[in-house]
Amino acid sequence: MANHKSAIKRIRSNDAKRLRNRYQAKTTRTFIKRLKEATDKTEAQKLLSEVSSMLDKLAKKNIIHKNKAANQKSGLTKLVNKLGTVAAK
Repeated sequence: MANHKSAIKRIRSNDAKRLRNRYQAKTTRTFIKRLKEATDKTEAQKLLSEVSSMLDKLAKKNIIHKNKAANQKSGLTKLVNKLGTVAAK
């Protein structure tokens, strides 16, 4: 058990931040799943911009690594671009 007031406060604030980070990361993963399941290109492009913003925010706050965010954005962009070519055929 913590012996100092500051340590007790730090434990409380860390718990609050951990829960907030988990919520934001889970929400982003849910949006990524929605984007992967999308079949309409216009809907997918709208979701892509939203997901990209979410990933950038997570990377900025060090919830996920910046390279992971860039890798996911790249893969999702390729997925959305592929939607248009499949529909054209």
